Amino acid sequence: MDRFVITYRLAALNQAEAEALATAIALENTLEIPRDVVPKGYIEDVVLGRVKTVTSKFEGVWHARIGYHIDAVGHEFPQLLNVILGNASILKGVKALGLESNPDLVERFPGARFGAEGVRKLTGRKSGGLICPVVKPQGAATSVLAELCYRTARAGADIVKEDHGLANQEAAPFRARVKTCAMAVARANAKRNDEGDESQALYFANIGGHGDQVRDLAMFAKEAGAHGILLMPGLFGFDAMNRLAQDPEFDLPIMAHPSHLGPYVLSPDNGYGHGMLFGTLMRLAGADISVFPNYGGRFGFSRKECLDIAHACETRDGPGKAILPSPGGGMSIERLGEVRATYGDDCAFLLGGSLLQCGARIDEAIKKIRKTLGN
Repeated sequence: MDRFVITYRLAALNQAEAEALATAIALENTLEIPRDVVPKGYIEDVVLGRVKTVTSKFEGVWHARIGYHIDAVGHEFPQLLNVILGNASILKGVKALGLESNPDLVERFPGARFGAEGVRKLTGRKSGGLICPVVKPQGAATSVLAELCYRTARAGADIVKEDHGLANQEAAPFRARVKTCAMAVARANAKRNDEGDESQALYFANIGGHGDQVRDLAMFAKEAGAHGILLMPGLFGFDAMNRLAQDPEFDLPIMAHPSHLGPYVLSPDNGYGHGMLFGTLMRLAGADISVFPNYGGRFGFSRKECLDIAHACETRDGPGKAILPSPGGGMSIERLGEVRATYGDDCAFLLGGSLLQCGARIDEAIKKIRKTLGN
């Protein structure tokens, strides 16, 4: 297959209008010039997007499959996004739903460095769901956050993730916080190892700061003892995540947080499909774990939308390695059995406020969760 293919949901009155909109998308996302002045030869035959099919789904809605040649992309991730949904994002009634990759795309954008299998190997947790407590709240002192890191790691957590709101505020500045929290998790892992536990907790530091500091802060976190980072591509850019994922000097797993990305999926007619954004694009950009709001929580994603995300993270047909879906956003300990039945074991289950509500018994709560999730 000489082109990768994007499937779009189109809002149109009839077949002719849908076909005209698909033709406009293929032109806008590549050449952005009037069709009658497109140069013959290489530009028309290769660079111009190519409409493959336009199919009616139900009244007023069509699906269009449009193929793009890798020459329209080049080698940079921002231009890949520009081709997928650049100018088309400004057209009414256009929503990107899916990606069919091809060898050219995979070669230039290999995706996650570790993937689900690699992250599980780092934890030493051979089976069962992964427990991922969230270290919060913003405003707490570094010592308080570090103690929470230690207690959750000591009790058997797999990934100790900083809250995305912990940036570089004065209460817990990034460098001091990361160094202290990494040492706390290292102490907990040493205790676990002494007791014969072959697994370990991974500490993921949240990257704050400015856009041009992402790599420097990520490298600092690594040198301080973090096992991975949390990054918000909606704020720092998908390219920042992609660059880190492909950086051999960094070489740590990346957890992607959905902050600021809601408007891209909430409209039924525009933006991205849930699975496309939080599954396929996160995977393609290099995330090893993709965080998203679970159904039944405070954000309103439906069960189907969440399953679409999980499927896009895990399917063998996706780009690069399969990655871990990570549902959160109002998750409760009581719902974990149901949520595990929904997503299976290759999942990082986020727990934040519900764990904090356990207070002094947070250690017992994690041990209870361990039994619920297996192993």
